[in-house]
Amino acid sequence: MTVATENKIYTPEEYLKLEEASDEKHEYHNGEIVLMTGGTTNHNRLVLEFCTYLNFALREQNAEVFVGDVRLWIPRYRQYTYPDIMVVERQPIYHPPGTTTITNPSIIVEVLSKSTQARDRGDKFRFYRSIPEFKEYVLIDQYSVLVEHFVKTADHQWMLTEYETKESKLSLNSVDFEISLEELYKRVNFDEKV
Repeated sequence: MTVATENKIYTPEEYLKLEEASDEKHEYHNGEIVLMTGGTTNHNRLVLEFCTYLNFALREQNAEVFVGDVRLWIPRYRQYTYPDIMVVERQPIYHPPGTTTITNPSIIVEVLSKSTQARDRGDKFRFYRSIPEFKEYVLIDQYSVLVEHFVKTADHQWMLTEYETKESKLSLNSVDFEISLEELYKRVNFDEKV
């Protein structure tokens, strides 16, 4: 079932009830319910490749990987989102009801699309930074070889490193993980029409 939403302000509880009954995913932006658009095959390839390597690397570490269907609650900004990939160190802290929403990712990875890249780099990153456990943010471009890696260095301070060649290797700081852009972009076809 698709959820039709009116032009009105919804409470988080109303959003969760509608989302539970919906066949599609929606984000919640401080009262507004926003339909999530579908992803491209390159988007899916990048999420899958990154997640496969990351999940394998974290098997023996005290961290867990969550993909796409697990929701994130950001209380300060009253936002429910579905990041492409999240890493939680130790145990997830759930936002009730149930185990569908977490509040404590230390790493968030987003694959950029034309419709979301401005928000992913702007407001969404600002919202994510309000999460106390959040330490690293990775943005992966699906249209060219480009990875932006933000690392929290101190309160209110973040350092950016950009990777733009397939020979580059992205290393995460808070967990033991490294991936070459050659591996990450291995199956991506830049000639596909979006």
